[in-house]
Amino acid sequence: MPMKIGDSLPKFEGATQWLNELQETADGYVDGQPTLVHFWAISCGICKENMPKLKTLKDKYKENGLKTVAIHMPRYETDTNLETVKAMIEEFCIDDVCAVDNQHKLKDAFLNEQGWVPVYYLFDAKGKLKTRAAGEFGIGVLTKALEKMFPEKANEATA
Repeated sequence: MPMKIGDSLPKFEGATQWLNELQETADGYVDGQPTLVHFWAISCGICKENMPKLKTLKDKYKENGLKTVAIHMPRYETDTNLETVKAMIEEFCIDDVCAVDNQHKLKDAFLNEQGWVPVYYLFDAKGKLKTRAAGEFGIGVLTKALEKMFPEKANEATA
């Protein structure tokens, strides 16, 4: 059963490796902050298509305190090549702290039973799930949830 609205942000335990300057866990990094967690894989075409749109959203809400954590979740054996993961992080300008979840411990912690990528989890500053969205329409759902979470920022764009 997937996570439900209001569920608590799981602990970031069990990552195979952390990239982009975070060495152990993201728990302290996101504590008390609105947080977007997104799962992706190097073999995921939709992930690649959505990365520029996701970057635009992250940049828009960063000044409102939005923290972001990327989790690379391999779907195939070839997805576990760390050099390929690092190359894609660079290519798509993924500047989030990034976990590599080769053992799927974070996938399990987030109750991502189907192994969806991309999948987006948005938590409020109290660590409660506000929305979960997956697949090609995930960015649209995420955009609406961020606009509700940060209405002053959403209105800025339309004013």
